[in-house]
Amino acid sequence: MLSRENVGYASTCNSVGQTAGYFLGNVLFLALESASFCNKYLRSEPQPRGIVTLADFLFFWGAVFLVTTTLVAFLKKENQELIPAKEETKGITDTYRLLFSIVKMPAVLTFCLLILTAKVGFSAADAVTGLKLVEEGVPKEHLALLAVPMVPLQIILPLVISKYTAGPQPLNTFYKAMPYRLLLGLEFAFLVWWAPKVKHEGGFPVYYYAVMVLSYALHQITLYSMYVAIMAFNAKVSDPLIGGTYMTLLNTVSNLGGNWPSTVALWLVDPLTVKECAGAQGHTCATAAATELCTAAGGSCITTLDGYYVESVICVILGFAWWFFLGPKFKKLQDEGQSSWKCRRSN
Repeated sequence: MLSRENVGYASTCNSVGQTAGYFLGNVLFLALESASFCNKYLRSEPQPRGIVTLADFLFFWGAVFLVTTTLVAFLKKENQELIPAKEETKGITDTYRLLFSIVKMPAVLTFCLLILTAKVGFSAADAVTGLKLVEEGVPKEHLALLAVPMVPLQIILPLVISKYTAGPQPLNTFYKAMPYRLLLGLEFAFLVWWAPKVKHEGGFPVYYYAVMVLSYALHQITLYSMYVAIMAFNAKVSDPLIGGTYMTLLNTVSNLGGNWPSTVALWLVDPLTVKECAGAQGHTCATAAATELCTAAGGSCITTLDGYYVESVICVILGFAWWFFLGPKFKKLQDEGQSSWKCRRSN
């Protein structure tokens, strides 16, 4: 959709739009669905439920989605002068054949392998921290509200970062932001550890939330620096003749590189957690069955080492190892000529 000289700004358009969508679909919904939030800030008389339910929310936005896409289909006309004479693909089979030929190219294959492992170091911080904070007593609606001050920052950040990523070397920004984001993973672990120490009967002190907001703001700066850089790079190297298929493939692999480590991180928290059976001699809490036996014997399982902290340290070590050994190789991909990214199709 953008001209070739402005293609580096594609990531800015994408991230600003996604920020607005995240705010409406996550922050706003959690606030309006929470009975305590609505009773405290939006109602004069308390009610047992929030202003909206999940069913109402999904129905409303489903209707909006259907109406807007239908209007686009009927009212938006293609510019016939800009439509290429030859279609990009002629069907599903041709599309997958094209994707396979793209992946086989050395530059693309190297990019895929590196980006699939680049975000392992962030998995514990990104996937588990929020759940652990809720587990320590931080209300989930408060966590959602903490994202509200971030919305202006998240809209402004891509505009600022695009000045550095729209040029010929967007991956430099990715590389420079990575160590700071890794260190913030340890800071998030500290926030979880600190939560029970400052918790009082009425909840958490204001200064704790202030530290959380500052930490989240710094995290967003590093996250958006890396996100916008990757999107800009993908737009830059995508073959314009098959831009849609090509860029979708690169972005899908980039997203997968963040999703699979988060899934593994969630799964590994329990196996890495160390528990002991208190009040019942000769019992352990190593497995679910052992936990039941401990409880049946009158004991209780006490966590001596939370797997989240173990995982946080391991992830940061793996992240710095990637940054030190594979990061320079990843940066060199932007020095490849356009011919390295051109897809050679057989007619």
